[in-house]
Amino acid sequence: MRRADRLFQIVQFLRSRRITTAHWLSEVLEVSERTVYRDMQDLMASGVPIEGEAGVGYVIRRGYDLPPLMFTRDELAALTLGARILNSWADPELAMAAQSVLSKVETVLPDSLKGELDQTRLFSPLVRIPAQTAAFMGELRNAVDHRNKVAITYTRADGESSQRTIWPLGLFFWGMVWTLGAWCELRQAFRNFRLDRIESLQIHDAQYPDQPGRTLKDMIACEKKKMDETATWSDDGR
Repeated sequence: MRRADRLFQIVQFLRSRRITTAHWLSEVLEVSERTVYRDMQDLMASGVPIEGEAGVGYVIRRGYDLPPLMFTRDELAALTLGARILNSWADPELAMAAQSVLSKVETVLPDSLKGELDQTRLFSPLVRIPAQTAAFMGELRNAVDHRNKVAITYTRADGESSQRTIWPLGLFFWGMVWTLGAWCELRQAFRNFRLDRIESLQIHDAQYPDQPGRTLKDMIACEKKKMDETATWSDDGR
């Protein structure tokens, strides 16, 4: 658990209990009592009205609540634009999740910032990706998360079609198209597949291993090396 999340949890526990001991918090949060004592000192120093001491327990002043969630106008514009892009270019579930995030953000904004989300003048045209591509994207996101092997029928730019079994590693958005980065069992190498060229897919129950040399980190490093070599060759050519 990140420290910021732990501090938030401590405040929530204090608000819901009459008295809370460091020992109890250490067991619930799975940290040492020394860490809890340090967190308490930091919370008090930041202005959270906590009373108590080590060995006795802690209480928080009745009625205390976390301050309203604060964003700058640029941050709100970034969130809104991101949600609008997902609404145009992602699968329906992800687009709905983005809208849900905006709704949650708006409910906790201070009055001075309410309405800023709707007033953002940054848009993504509602061109939307094809329904089949969007459906594949949703299935592939799930396969990436659970490391399921996927069998696909794929058509290359030259029209040649092939059957592949791949290990889906990550999805990438290039402004107009989505690609799937994967380890291809047929080629025994990393490959990028355009989602709009996938004719069919089947998610396997079998999971691929977290194998060194075939991970997303390895794929990104491999692509970076190719780019660096290309740039070096170009420089030498001049």
